[in-house]
Amino acid sequence: MSVVPAEVLPGSAPSVAEDAGDAAELGPRARLWPSLAAMYRAQLSRARVARIPLLFVATVQSVGIMVMMRGVVDGGGEARSIVAGASVLVVAFVGLNLLAQYFGQLRAGGGLDHYATLPVPPAAVVLGAAGAYASFTVPGTVVTAVVGCVLFGLPMAHLWVLVAVIPLAGAALAGLGAALGLLAPRPELATLLGQLGMSAALLLGVLPADRLPTVVQYARDLLPSTYGVEAFARSFGAHPDWAFVVGDLAVCAGVGMASLAVATWAYRRAAVR
Repeated sequence: MSVVPAEVLPGSAPSVAEDAGDAAELGPRARLWPSLAAMYRAQLSRARVARIPLLFVATVQSVGIMVMMRGVVDGGGEARSIVAGASVLVVAFVGLNLLAQYFGQLRAGGGLDHYATLPVPPAAVVLGAAGAYASFTVPGTVVTAVVGCVLFGLPMAHLWVLVAVIPLAGAALAGLGAALGLLAPRPELATLLGQLGMSAALLLGVLPADRLPTVVQYARDLLPSTYGVEAFARSFGAHPDWAFVVGDLAVCAGVGMASLAVATWAYRRAAVR
């Protein structure tokens, strides 16, 4: 008659599965806002030196476009559109073009594997990078707007609208740039898509809308930065219609949330491959 060892009797000792379950227990996942703040500081310190020369180039480019357009436009509504579009173009150069290149290179070089091992939500990675890149656009956008007001004789009383235009347009364009970089199969294609996006922001944002063909005007309505440009251009009027300004900013905010959501989805998709 065989004797069953006591250690395998039911209820005599914890099972191997229970021991394994206890050993596999992990700590709580990091929360979104602390993770976002940490990612933002890390991205800001990493890109601070490398992106300053590019920001200078973006500012000089936008100012040069305004100087060129000054030869064919004297003032009025067209001047407002040009100054507003050139100012937001700085945001497009950094937030859309450079961020597309950054995430394209990060995906190709295996850098996403590092971020995937961190116990942070995917949204924190995307939002942290987008916020850091958008922050670099503040000085260049303000300088471009001031120079444009001087060139075209526009009032500077409502330049404070940039406090809302820069983060909202920056979020929309940075989300689009991150999505392009993460979805592109090769870094070269990500660079090409970023350049095309910036060119669209240049042609559809700086040129006055009434000078564009009807079909191109529909394409302009699809560009995320258009509503930031419109809100800023309306603020140059003698008596701005603030209801329309707030409406344009609200649409820009909605587009920004949608583009960042798409970028977060693209990050999850790229990180598991």
